[in-house]
Amino acid sequence: MPELPEVEVTRQSFADRILGARVAALRLGKPLRWPLGADPAGLAGTLVGAVQRRGKYLWLPLARQERAGTEPAGGLLIHLGMSGSLSFSSASAAVGVHDHMDLITDRGVLRLTDPRRFGAVVWSPSLDAGMAARLLAGLGREPFDDTLTGADLHAAWRGRRAAVKPVLMAGDVVVGAGNIYACEALFMAGIDPRLPAGRLSRPRCDRLLDAVRAVLRRAVEVGGSSLRDFKDAHGDPGAFQLETRVYGREGQPCRVCGSPVRRIVQAQRSTFFCAVCQKR
Repeated sequence: MPELPEVEVTRQSFADRILGARVAALRLGKPLRWPLGADPAGLAGTLVGAVQRRGKYLWLPLARQERAGTEPAGGLLIHLGMSGSLSFSSASAAVGVHDHMDLITDRGVLRLTDPRRFGAVVWSPSLDAGMAARLLAGLGREPFDDTLTGADLHAAWRGRRAAVKPVLMAGDVVVGAGNIYACEALFMAGIDPRLPAGRLSRPRCDRLLDAVRAVLRRAVEVGGSSLRDFKDAHGDPGAFQLETRVYGREGQPCRVCGSPVRRIVQAQRSTFFCAVCQKR
């Protein structure tokens, strides 16, 4: 599943090229998770603004050209689901069986390809209204928010008995720590993934937040993780999976102490960790 780094890499790979483009048409294929919520023909003539990311969602603001400038015309909220990817090309290629959206503009075609059709493209009047507001309501804060601190994590998790790894992945306090990145961040912070979240001290919450930021920043730098078929809008795969320290390395020696990396299942997801380097 594309996580925050993959979504951010995708955004960076086409945002500058589509900025200011005029929409000619929106073509929809087979139904995705939710209906568009607007007449596709009504979006023709709008201008694409600066593409934003919120959690694992992308927001493409649209505006209409008026005599006095531009007027907001809502926007498209896009989610890549389990297997989706976006491509942006100057020429419209033949539509494939798994291509479910083409945003056709005067600068190129933004195409959503999603074999499993768990992705979404929905129109909303703004990020703070309509379907966008409902979908984003439960998201925690962005990991690179400068005002977010370890104290915030410590306060939010006080009293929680659930293990820290699934609590971190829940994304209701801080977004972005998908499975691979939660495993790597907990290893970097030296925290056992089985430790109840409510037992983390303030200093350990500080270290964990620093680790989450470092892992996500590195993942973005190397193009995300291509565990299966993720590619950015240029068609390039990511490389973070090639440098993981615990994820996917069950039975292999820890890169720090040499002990075998362990694998357990938490909340129906594989957790990889070093029982020596990561303390309860």
